Amino acid sequence: MKIEGPGAIIAISSHVARGSVGNRAVVFSLETMGHPVWSVPTVILPWHPGHGPSTRISLPEEAFASALMDLAGSRWKSTVKAAITGYFGSVAQVKAVAEMIARFKATNPDFLYLCDPVIGDSGGLYVREEIAIAIRDCLLPLADIATPNRFELGWLSGAPLESNQQIIDAALALGPRRMLVTSAIPMMAGGTGNLLLTERLALLAEHRLVEDAPNGLGDLTASLFLSRLVKGESEERALQMATAAVFEILARSVKRGSDELMLHEDHASFMTPMAMVQMRQLLHPSRRTKK
Repeated sequence: MKIEGPGAIIAISSHVARGSVGNRAVVFSLETMGHPVWSVPTVILPWHPGHGPSTRISLPEEAFASALMDLAGSRWKSTVKAAITGYFGSVAQVKAVAEMIARFKATNPDFLYLCDPVIGDSGGLYVREEIAIAIRDCLLPLADIATPNRFELGWLSGAPLESNQQIIDAALALGPRRMLVTSAIPMMAGGTGNLLLTERLALLAEHRLVEDAPNGLGDLTASLFLSRLVKGESEERALQMATAAVFEILARSVKRGSDELMLHEDHASFMTPMAMVQMRQLLHPSRRTKK
């Protein structure tokens, strides 16, 4: 008897031996949500670079590209419903992934691709500029969903983002039909939020700001949001539940004094978060009154 499930997801990003960032966060959360995951590392590190210097293992580019083509041509490819990408170690990796995504989309028009453009934060780029350019030029045009933080969206769009209206305009101009911008400008005092833009919606999900947050929030947000969309949930519910789950896990991890998100302790929050988030509908350009 054939067993139907929510569908396999390909996860391509950095792998750390210790911690809950990159593919460690993505794979664990997706598998907990019930998805088989095909995991491919782009680089391998002992821990997140924010914890201090460590050895970086870079994969041979030709072998990396060949492995992706194996996946795209495998006899199980029909079970794959989506892909998610994050950190890249080279331009060649970006181009190899773009070719793989194009092949999956050619055989399955419903295939979903989420591009998390992991290129930097408020401190600037932390990948080489040519990698950021390759993500912008090769992967974003293929993406059904993108999940940049505010700095990344500003860099990719070349626009100043000092208001949510500027974020909305930049996100819609950049291309993907769904754009989830993390670290959006909050409307509540002492808060932070995720801003989702689609062809017709501008939704802001807010919660209180937690200081000294561990890394991995963007990875976790992207994977939980994608999982719920693959399962057929509405965009609004996917945003609300993903934001609530990440906030809940973050708050609990910080309360314990951990320097990493404690996903192993709080995995129940993936499916059934109890934290409250404030949902606001913002003015979408399609509804603006022309003067």
